[in-house]
Amino acid sequence: MIDFDTASFTKLAPWDVKEAFAELTGILLPDEQVLLAFKGIRDSVTFTSRRIVALNVQGLTGKKKDYSSLPYSKVQAFSVETAGTWDRDSELELWFSGLGRVKFNFASGVDVRELNMLISERLL
Repeated sequence: MIDFDTASFTKLAPWDVKEAFAELTGILLPDEQVLLAFKGIRDSVTFTSRRIVALNVQGLTGKKKDYSSLPYSKVQAFSVETAGTWDRDSELELWFSGLGRVKFNFASGVDVRELNMLISERLL
């Protein structure tokens, strides 16, 4: 989930875009495409052609779900940190107008340079 107090999201690993699309059916606009998707244990973050959708699965059964839509148009700045020798995780930080900082932590093996390109294409 997005923790708006600490502005952090759980470690995320690559997720199949077809599975992400199926999970977001009914949330996405008719012309909206899933570009990249990442999933934690139950929560996920999906980068679409229009926005970032953060899915927080709640409760023991997982039937209650919170979908947070973060439009690219509200991003004021972003930062990408690649994995290092000792720190194998990578990070993406986004600063949103009216919301503040949101930080996504990615598991080892995720190439955040692709995310950097996607965000750059949407913002610059």
